[in-house]
Amino acid sequence: MTGASGFDLATVDKLLTTTRAVRKRLDLTRPVELDVIMECLRLAIQAPTGSNMQTWRWIVVTDPEMRAKLADLYPKGNPSGAVAPVPQQERVMDSVRHLMKHLHEVPVLVVPCVENKGGPAGWAPSIYPAVWSFILALRSRGLGSLITTGHLLRREEADEFLGVPEGFVQACLLPVAYYTGEDFKPADRRPIEELTFLDHWGAPVGA
Repeated sequence: MTGASGFDLATVDKLLTTTRAVRKRLDLTRPVELDVIMECLRLAIQAPTGSNMQTWRWIVVTDPEMRAKLADLYPKGNPSGAVAPVPQQERVMDSVRHLMKHLHEVPVLVVPCVENKGGPAGWAPSIYPAVWSFILALRSRGLGSLITTGHLLRREEADEFLGVPEGFVQACLLPVAYYTGEDFKPADRRPIEELTFLDHWGAPVGA
């Protein structure tokens, strides 16, 4: 089915509903071509940005020693903190532990940075549309990723060895690799009617 915009809606909808946070299914043995990363970044920076300032920067880390340094910044132990996860979250926590154990082996780590302009919403809204576009572009090319932030607990150390200048902040870290196994499926989610209000918090849509 083609929408009013001319896009094939089935393809677009599949991309949007099957782009998952990939942890266990990252292929740690297959190299990722730098040309593919740059191609996806070219697409990513077409995303909207606050006041069209385009203050993003991207550090693509491929050197094994640098990847190991970034991985070492992540907290060790239970990734969920002191509180034990509820049963339905244990599978997610297990995949997080797996990724943390093997993070240094992921072929490419991408660190998006953005100029810290402040403002009422801070810097985050200006970088995350591009981050998500990057992940979607990777997905369409058979690569997986996810947004991680654990290393930001030691942001200053990462700033130092990555050379991030004053006035810029790291937004997150994106492990990038080809994914293994079969294709992804849409995730189980609560009905959107339970999550959406009309005009006022708690007012149901269609009441």
